[in-house]
Amino acid sequence: MSKGYWVGQFDVTDDAIFNTYTLANIEPFKEYGARFVVRGGSQENPEGSWRSRTVVIEFPSYEAAVACYNDPKYRAAMAVRKLASIGDIVIVEGYEG
Repeated sequence: MSKGYWVGQFDVTDDAIFNTYTLANIEPFKEYGARFVVRGGSQENPEGSWRSRTVVIEFPSYEAAVACYNDPKYRAAMAVRKLASIGDIVIVEGYEG
C-alpha cells in the first residue's frame, strides 16, 4: 500500500489565528498517523510561482490522507486555517518504485 501525502503551500495572513489552527489539527493528524516531512522552513523558488510557506505531511496510506482531510475534526480546523491564510493543498499517492 502506497503512502499518501498532503503537499500544501500557504501565505499566512494572521499568525495568531494560524497558530490556533496548528493546535486544532493535532488530534486528527494523530488519529490518521500524519507525520510532517516539511513544515515551513527555508525554501527557494527557482521556477514558476509558489507561496511563502510549504508543508508536506506523510500518511501511512493514500486512503488515510484522504480520510483525514474529510474528517469533521480536520474540517473544523480547516475553517480556522482559512481565516488566517490563503493556500492550496494537493493529496497525492506516494511512489513505490
